[in-house]
Amino acid sequence: PPEPEPAETGEARKLFQANLDAIRRRDRAAYLACYLDSETLARTGPGGIALGFGDLVKSAGENWPDTFDASDLQLVPVRPGFVYGTYRYRVRYGAEEQAGLSERLFVSTPKGWKIAMTSAFQAPPGTPPPPRALVGGTLVDGTGAPPVPGATVVIRAGKIVCAGKNCDVPAGVTVVDTRGSWITPGLVDAHVHFSQTGWADGRPDAFDVRDRYPYEKVVAGLAANPERWFRSQLCSGTTAVFDVGGYAWTIDLEEKAGEDSRAPHVAAAGPLLSTLDFWLNLPAERQFMFLENPDSARAGVRYLKERGADAVKVWYIVTPQRAVEDSAPSVLAAGEAAKAQGLPLIVHATGLAEAKVALRAGAKLLVHGVSDQPVDEEFIRLARAAGTIYCPTLSVLSGYLRLAEAVRDRKAPTLDDPNGCVDAATRAKLEETARLAAPENAAANIERQRARLENVERFGSANLKALAAAGIPIAMGTDAGNPLTLHGPSVYAEMEAMQGAGMTPMQVLVASTRGGSRAMGREKEIGTIEKDKVADLLVVAGDPTVDIAHLRQVRYVVRGGVVRSIEELRAVVAAAK
Repeated sequence: PPEPEPAETGEARKLFQANLDAIRRRDRAAYLACYLDSETLARTGPGGIALGFGDLVKSAGENWPDTFDASDLQLVPVRPGFVYGTYRYRVRYGAEEQAGLSERLFVSTPKGWKIAMTSAFQAPPGTPPPPRALVGGTLVDGTGAPPVPGATVVIRAGKIVCAGKNCDVPAGVTVVDTRGSWITPGLVDAHVHFSQTGWADGRPDAFDVRDRYPYEKVVAGLAANPERWFRSQLCSGTTAVFDVGGYAWTIDLEEKAGEDSRAPHVAAAGPLLSTLDFWLNLPAERQFMFLENPDSARAGVRYLKERGADAVKVWYIVTPQRAVEDSAPSVLAAGEAAKAQGLPLIVHATGLAEAKVALRAGAKLLVHGVSDQPVDEEFIRLARAAGTIYCPTLSVLSGYLRLAEAVRDRKAPTLDDPNGCVDAATRAKLEETARLAAPENAAANIERQRARLENVERFGSANLKALAAAGIPIAMGTDAGNPLTLHGPSVYAEMEAMQGAGMTPMQVLVASTRGGSRAMGREKEIGTIEKDKVADLLVVAGDPTVDIAHLRQVRYVVRGGVVRSIEELRAVVAAAK
């Protein structure tokens, strides 16, 4: 058994906790009562050195933090009546956050134990967070293994060191009580677009509002503030995303997000190779590179490799003017070039014929399901041979239809955001939908969108069920950024659609965690709760193996070992500009 704590360090620990409680309660009197009433009181921090209790009295209560986490408290008796301590802190003011190491000197006085000295040193980037242990929840590790009730997950230096029934919690490690909750891997959205907004202004080809929102300004705003989507994604339980097509600046988001616990992991394919010479570009920058012939395919792949893309994305669009077979040589050339450059091939192909061409080209990821007819044995054989992951993307077309209907009805569309993760600017855009004028072809557009959605519901869902039963790997992806498919909370509708198509809740969970990490090429680091993997976790209040909709009930999101409550994540979204 551990030795009892010395009396003096016990007194210092009680004072430390009282000081912390006063800060969290914003209790000025209780806060001041913790400090030595003397001109020798010394405090150092980001603002510099401050001496004397009188100076503390003047400033106390002026700027309380919104979040104050303190952990890993280490106490050492220096001499009788003096205890030195250090602890790790994470403090948040609005949307801004800092973390580092703080010192305390505790002294015994006639008025009780007091704090005589404090300091704070901000941690440099890359400093691992303090250890944590999630204790008591039911573990669903993302591998498909049966749930483990009463489990413990121990995290150190941002990595999982133990997960399961037989994990000891080291002394001094802060415990997060997860009893009555379920612990899963963080969600992975394998199909997003940071170059799109989730509303009409990001897709003027679908609904043109450029008279109000010039497209160049919209894209500039997206490039300048990707953190907007980082916050909504993390708040919704998504700890990794794959951007599978957009402007070249999206490639840089992987480095920008890095190991920042306030952002998901990011992989990005960059500009798309398109079989359609599409116009949705900027005057001096393309997100769609025309796949005119095999030479243009090879040139495009070389550019993507040099630019640092994580994959090559082909947008395989079939038109009356350009049939499946017309583009096939260029798609096959793109696949050969991608393989030669060591890049996986991703293909958007919604018809069975073009999807088979994509598989013959070596596609490692199909980011839309086949929605024009049932898949056949040849498709399954080709998918197995290529080692293809199938991302069905079932729910995105409903967003286009809902937007068109909302404009027709002159009312804002319903917002599906159970945890309050959508930022104010996006919510304002949704409200503005009610004030948009319907285009002349509104009725025809609604019927066209409804027909497309019916095909997905008829063929896309059945094909997903068949492919899952055949053992083809599945990944969850939303196509976030398209109209009303919002970055972050759109994961819930997509997972529920996959369950509605006939996948079991456990199959959907695996597809939304391990499946997505495989699609990103990051399965050795993330996607499951296993020893030595990055501690990206989701804690929810309902059992997702009974109904995947229970993943809406977020309690905590853990990114890189940093535990944040849904209340904090929601507050960060609300505070951000």
